[in-house]
Amino acid sequence: MIIKKTLFKALLVPAIAGASMLSMADTQFVSIGTGGVTGVYYPAGGSICRMLNKDRKEHGIRCSVESTGGSGYNVNSIRSGELEFGVAQSDVQTAALEGTGQFEGNPFPELRSVFSLHPEPIHLMARADSGIKTFDDLAGKRVNIGNPGSGNRSMMELLMAEKGWTTEDFSIAAELKASEQAQGICDDKFDVTIYVSGLPNGVAQEATTTCDVKLIPMTDPASLAVIQKNSAFSQAVIPAGMYTGNDQDVLTFGPKATIVTSANVSDEAVYQLTKSVFENLDSFKRLHPAFARLEPLEMVHTSLVAPLHPGAVRYYRENGYIK
Repeated sequence: MIIKKTLFKALLVPAIAGASMLSMADTQFVSIGTGGVTGVYYPAGGSICRMLNKDRKEHGIRCSVESTGGSGYNVNSIRSGELEFGVAQSDVQTAALEGTGQFEGNPFPELRSVFSLHPEPIHLMARADSGIKTFDDLAGKRVNIGNPGSGNRSMMELLMAEKGWTTEDFSIAAELKASEQAQGICDDKFDVTIYVSGLPNGVAQEATTTCDVKLIPMTDPASLAVIQKNSAFSQAVIPAGMYTGNDQDVLTFGPKATIVTSANVSDEAVYQLTKSVFENLDSFKRLHPAFARLEPLEMVHTSLVAPLHPGAVRYYRENGYIK
């Protein structure tokens, strides 16, 4: 839902006759839910809002970015109308539409796609003194499974289900959010943590430079089975040397980050947000290394499980991305 703010209407100075500036009373406010401030979602959302706000005098839409608990939180907040847009992993889209995983029995058929962003490889980070070499070694260890409502938690639960594990299989099952993970692992609060994010990301950089942390390959049978069963996932490589102390390529997998909204959000708001990103894509790609390889056709046609919002469809048809 887009909220038209009128609270300060009486305080507005009347516009000069003939001026094109829209008053506060005519402004539509939208918010984008992202993730922790140390991740990739937050700068992505901030950049999208800046691009949308640049032309707000013409379209009358003002955008704000919110740091949130991540993918699941964003989808639920869009459902409730607290957010108009959010960043969500492609697998979280699937779970929300089907009413599975963290959305068990509570599907969200009104969820709509806008476009996809960057791949998000799993960073399974373990203390070097933990003895963990593969995902199978997590049994009996102190594991941070991620905060409820996050994409990290959703991914860990999927892997745990494939293994037949519950939290009882770990000596500790912590629920720290992304911004707390690096300090937590270096303070020896847990042995291993999962973080699903673009390359590179601040959490893995902080952890690997602060203490001796190794990235664990996701090539075990459970990981391979999850990839095979879920079309939202694809294999990925964390390049050698990207993170301190990790000098060999790490084979892993993950979803893609996507921008989602609701069927209840206006076509015009979605159209203008889509237009602002695609017409400023070169600037957006320079914002973060994770965005450097974004290509318009891939953003329109890959990892979008939920139906495209009509506002996005309008822009894509006008510009030849879809027929």
